[in-house]
Amino acid sequence: MQEHHYVAIMAGGVGSRFWPASRESRPKQFLDITESGRSLLQQTVARVSDIVPLGNILIVSNAKYKNQILEQLPLLDESQLLLEPSRNNTAPCVAYTALHLQAKNENAVFAMLPADHIIQKENVFASCMIRAFNYAGQHDAIVTLGIEPTRPDTGYGYIHYDQIDRGESVHKVHSFREKPDMVTAQKYIDQGGYLWNAGIFVWSVNTILNAFSSSAPDITDVLTADAAKFGTLAEQDYINDVYPNTRDISVDFAILEPAQNVFTIPADIGWSDLGTWNSLYSYLDKDQHDNVVQAGAQQLIDMRGNLIRTSSSDKLVVAKGLQDYIIIDDGDVLLIYPREEEQDIKALRKGLKQEHYK
Repeated sequence: MQEHHYVAIMAGGVGSRFWPASRESRPKQFLDITESGRSLLQQTVARVSDIVPLGNILIVSNAKYKNQILEQLPLLDESQLLLEPSRNNTAPCVAYTALHLQAKNENAVFAMLPADHIIQKENVFASCMIRAFNYAGQHDAIVTLGIEPTRPDTGYGYIHYDQIDRGESVHKVHSFREKPDMVTAQKYIDQGGYLWNAGIFVWSVNTILNAFSSSAPDITDVLTADAAKFGTLAEQDYINDVYPNTRDISVDFAILEPAQNVFTIPADIGWSDLGTWNSLYSYLDKDQHDNVVQAGAQQLIDMRGNLIRTSSSDKLVVAKGLQDYIIIDDGDVLLIYPREEEQDIKALRKGLKQEHYK
């Protein structure tokens, strides 16, 4: 029943591969990175509000982003924010959410999904999510949406699944595979039976907490030292004390890989994780010279295959002779970098003076 269904949106990351537009003080989930008129977080909330009641949406984020969340989502109550005092990866995030919801509704079935993905086929997404909720509510099952791959891609993890339909287009997962090299990715595409791992999961509170008890009990042991605090006014202060002591590990490594009850729903939902500037370039419309321009006035000469973005719509961009570059002008930083080397941007950012990435 829908009153037992919840969606928790993870919105605490930094989005360092989108530097310099994405900063520690204002990460990409709070940006209108696609120039749609809404931030990625606002788009995600609007998307899932067709699946669960608005009051059943939770935002799980770092405490420093509380004011930005409330500013962007004025219809949400402050009680719908789960604020982490530290970044300890996704496994503690999931455990915290499960324990919070268990205290609120022991029959809860909830989805965990990122705040910064793009989904173009929203009606198909909603249909897949409803099937996932129904299956997870009726079975001891971890359900994930698997994205039907359109090309061999080395930037995503893969789900190897049993192609026998168990009803409602639900399939047993054989294993999760880490990001492959191009030869292996092509092999996955040729063989079939592989999906991209989008990091969208649905489970009941009982199923996921049992999984933690089996595979990562240290995390829930830390969080439940005084479990009576969940669902009370003392919860936030308690989390502030204990959460930093949890292990820094992803839910994929801690829970999904050892689990035997993982299922997937193959989904063609027009998905992009928008993890990098190149993924944004691929998503957006191009001009006649394959440039993507997010700027005001521009004079581009012999420019091809570039992504150009300015933080001010009043800025005139004049450029000549560049091909396949990322050009980002954002306040105190101007980035000009080859698109094929964009994976270096995250490491590059770490080596800069603090004032240039905060």
